[in-house]
Amino acid sequence: MIGERLTEYAGLPVVDFLEDEEDRPTPSSVVWRLHSMYGEEGFLGTVGRFVQEVDTSKVTALVIGDWGIEGGNDLSSAGARDALIEHAAAFPALRSLFLGDITFEMSEISWLQQSDLAPLLVAYPALEELAVRGVGDTYVDPDVLALHVPGHPSLRSLTVQSGGLPGRVVREIVSSAPLPLERLELWLGVEHYGYDIVPEDLAPVLSGEAFPGLRHLGLRNAQDTGDWLRRLTASPLLARLTSVDLSLGSLRGKDVEHLIASVPLLAHLESLDLHHHYLSEEETERVRAAFAETGVRVDLSDRREVRGDEDDLFTYYPSVGE
Repeated sequence: MIGERLTEYAGLPVVDFLEDEEDRPTPSSVVWRLHSMYGEEGFLGTVGRFVQEVDTSKVTALVIGDWGIEGGNDLSSAGARDALIEHAAAFPALRSLFLGDITFEMSEISWLQQSDLAPLLVAYPALEELAVRGVGDTYVDPDVLALHVPGHPSLRSLTVQSGGLPGRVVREIVSSAPLPLERLELWLGVEHYGYDIVPEDLAPVLSGEAFPGLRHLGLRNAQDTGDWLRRLTASPLLARLTSVDLSLGSLRGKDVEHLIASVPLLAHLESLDLHHHYLSEEETERVRAAFAETGVRVDLSDRREVRGDEDDLFTYYPSVGE
């Protein structure tokens, strides 16, 4: 999942700027990945060269990779954010942005230093999709992810990938001025790396009040997937959703009876993603059979073997922590 760089995003193939300079694709046919060039140029210089050498007025999607952290630097994304803000006028067609296409070989997700991204969204009022990897480590750098947005007319999709998502970030998102979100994906992670979300933090989402247009909800990579399944099936929001993603998490045997009993509540969905779970083979087949006549596409792949004691933190570990 985060072991390889993106090859596709926003429905288009990803290509690296500064590679194959003599045979570049048309600007609107690909997603351009920008990353820091070492030496004096840095990330700001990379963006400047990109604007000079490519017709960025036709660029619809960008992926931001290493902004200068390779080699052990603890740079936050603030410099990359500011470079994009400085050149915002050069990207009138930009609709999708992925910030942090950085694999674990370069930096563990919990080490990635993010920044306040509200100014970035203000600078790009036509942006429809934002995905962010990493939150930030306050023990290393004061720059951490912040997403309290003072209104945005276009943002339809928001993804935050983390190994431990603080409740503070969720509260910022739900307390922002109204956002026209249709897709929200949150990687919750584990307590050891910052996860401290409580039900009250997500209550405005699950009630349907925060984002009335929401049609897809992902509560992924959670140490307590079963608990969020129970809250979701009891929520007013569920009836509005067309797809739910509880993958990469810790669904286990004790959740099976509730999941099967909730099939009538979930039967209207187009898809339910549960891959990376700790159900036994028998439990997996029971769940699959329970949904067989509903028409819901249920992903039960990547079954994990239970190892260790029931109370061991690492027995039911989600896909991504550190």
